Amino acid sequence: MDRLNGQRAVVTGGGRGIGAAIARRLGAEGAHVTVLDLDLEPAREVAGEIGGEAVRCDVADPAAVQAALGGDRSFQILVNNAGYDSFAWFTDVTPEQWRRMLAVNLEGVFACTQAVLPAMQRAKYGRIITVSSEAGRIGSKGNAVYAATKAAGIGFMKSIARENGRFAITANALVAGPTDTPLLDKVRAQGEVGDRQIAAMIAGTQLARLATPEELAAAAAFLASPESAYVTGEAFGVSGGMGLGA
Repeated sequence: MDRLNGQRAVVTGGGRGIGAAIARRLGAEGAHVTVLDLDLEPAREVAGEIGGEAVRCDVADPAAVQAALGGDRSFQILVNNAGYDSFAWFTDVTPEQWRRMLAVNLEGVFACTQAVLPAMQRAKYGRIITVSSEAGRIGSKGNAVYAATKAAGIGFMKSIARENGRFAITANALVAGPTDTPLLDKVRAQGEVGDRQIAAMIAGTQLARLATPEELAAAAAFLASPESAYVTGEAFGVSGGMGLGA
């Protein structure tokens, strides 16, 4: 399939997990993908597989983001995927931890979106996708700040959709449920406690399993494509029915 036909895409946090799967899928569908990541080596591996390019960048640094994505560069597709999490009861979260989560999960989305929007507006075309989480819609024990950032990302995408419909630019949130990624491996490493946490995540879905990164990537590819031209301002759930409740 070649439905993206040479469009230029950037995927933040594209070196691993969901971001890597999205970068690979967009590349397979004909996009030229810039894989943006704080860790350059995995980004290079993914970019090498798909004939893209790798750029090291901390999305929490607006000046670095502008240097990497702004200026004369133009992208038709932006996937805000880079994220940071720190599991803890809220009373144990330090100001340093919540500031880092806010900086990466929310301010990074602001910085990347602002960097690419002017060129999209001039071209009167664009697809902006922010990877969110069901934690942002239903909350999450031990993840209060993370959930807050993901909820804010949904609201931000709805606002960007309202501002930019006149430019034929769409903006959507891809709302993920529990997904089998390297981040979940850190939970597994906790042994029995981690196993109980993962079992609780799975029990919260209607399909009684984890998602694969490739399932998230398939949805992202649709939202990035011309076929999604009438889909904007949506919180697009790929979460096994987690938002439905018990």
